[in-house]
Amino acid sequence: MISTAQSEQPGINRRSFLGAAAAALSASAIMAPDAFAQSREQIRKGTANHSADNPGPVNKALQAENNSSNTPPDTDHGDVSPFWYSFELSHRRIQDGGWTRQVTQKDLPDSKDLAGVNMRLTAGSYRELHWHTANEWAFMLYGSARITVLNTDGTIFIDDVHAGDLWFFPRGLPHSIQGLGPDGCEFLLVFDQGTFSEYQTFLLSDWVAHTPPSILEKNFMLPASAIRKLPDDEEYIFPGTVPGPLEDDKRAVGGAAVESKISYSFRMQSMKPTFEDAGGSVRIVDSTNFPAAKTITAALVTIKPGALREMHWHPNASEWQYWIRGSGRMTVFVSSEKARTMSFNANDVGYVPAVAGHYVENTGTEDVVFLEMFKSDVFSDVSLNQWIRRLPNLMVREHLHLDSSEIGRIPDAKDPILPR
Repeated sequence: MISTAQSEQPGINRRSFLGAAAAALSASAIMAPDAFAQSREQIRKGTANHSADNPGPVNKALQAENNSSNTPPDTDHGDVSPFWYSFELSHRRIQDGGWTRQVTQKDLPDSKDLAGVNMRLTAGSYRELHWHTANEWAFMLYGSARITVLNTDGTIFIDDVHAGDLWFFPRGLPHSIQGLGPDGCEFLLVFDQGTFSEYQTFLLSDWVAHTPPSILEKNFMLPASAIRKLPDDEEYIFPGTVPGPLEDDKRAVGGAAVESKISYSFRMQSMKPTFEDAGGSVRIVDSTNFPAAKTITAALVTIKPGALREMHWHPNASEWQYWIRGSGRMTVFVSSEKARTMSFNANDVGYVPAVAGHYVENTGTEDVVFLEMFKSDVFSDVSLNQWIRRLPNLMVREHLHLDSSEIGRIPDAKDPILPR
């Protein structure tokens, strides 16, 4: 309420006071968005104590691992299913000869198409002879291994694979993996069943241990004394002898007469990049250049510091990622005002639902290297930039409120990696 004394002061009356008050309110309304934005920027930097401070218990190691989730960008919104996990959180089964761990649909509930296994074999050690219900795609992370796979026509494939190589074993075909010198190997396995478990495969040792000895005598045409030497429990991973030269093994099993006409290995890292520029490179392997891989397609992506795997989506399959090196972040947009950002580091697994928009940004100081994998026979993606530039100019102006010169600066071709 305005006092009599105030109303009688020279130059001040009710009308002028209300006008000044309205102007002040208008000014504060104009300034509010800037102030709010400044506050959110403080939150992001961790300098706004009242909003971002967490005085309660904090797992500092995990918080530092994923700062994009702890202090997300303003653009994150809504409830988005988890799309980050790490092999470091998985139980590691360690045996004499190596170890294994897995990330399946139990860990990433939305990942119904693919599951992954990380395995290590010391020199000479075996992942024993076995087969399973899913197709197996693999990428060699370290060292060297000898692989074998038997075709139904009796021909056999034997090869040595090294860091950067991959293989594909069709479901149901028996195969083996053995670590070579000097220090064995480590590799990533990807299976085209989200619920696949590495611990539920068909093992040779397990089968003979659960078959009556009399049947084994008849089948192998061996005496009981020989049958008693067979394993009485599963071996799974166990030590062995480092084999001799590859060609000696090929000759020993029958040479060219029994050699598989299908190649189940591929030199991925040494292939010419499918795309390369100042921002990084992409190597794509699918059924068009690796015919054996009919159900799993992959891209090996390298992103330089500050560069971006452009905004895009995949129309034909969900994406399962494995991060090999570096650190970055990814925002996944799943429609209906729902988007979430997570940070990724080496040995992390990422998941993007089919047709969901996303990007990957290198936020570190070294190259980001990761695998994109899909349950598909061919690689397919849609570039947001290319879509915008293929549309009539007027249509883009009226959708995005950009002028023609601004639209012209958007890349007009599919550029998987955009420099910083």
